[in-house]
Amino acid sequence: MPTWLMLIQIILSTALIAVVLFQSRKASPGGGIFGGGTFAEHRGRKGKEVFLLKLTTAIAILFMVSSVFMSIY
Repeated sequence: MPTWLMLIQIILSTALIAVVLFQSRKASPGGGIFGGGTFAEHRGRKGKEVFLLKLTTAIAILFMVSSVFMSIY
């Protein structure tokens, strides 16, 4: 397994954790875990929240792609 691929995986996982921790909760704690979050909650987001949501999505996709590459090599 290439060292550069492991380094990318570590950086992406750390970034994903950090971005998720920066997001604010609007519902009760743990509500989204059991299906409490709905699509309607995403409509009311503004500014920083929209940016963090898009950044979280992008980093999560990159993390999944790098995980697939790690499994291939």
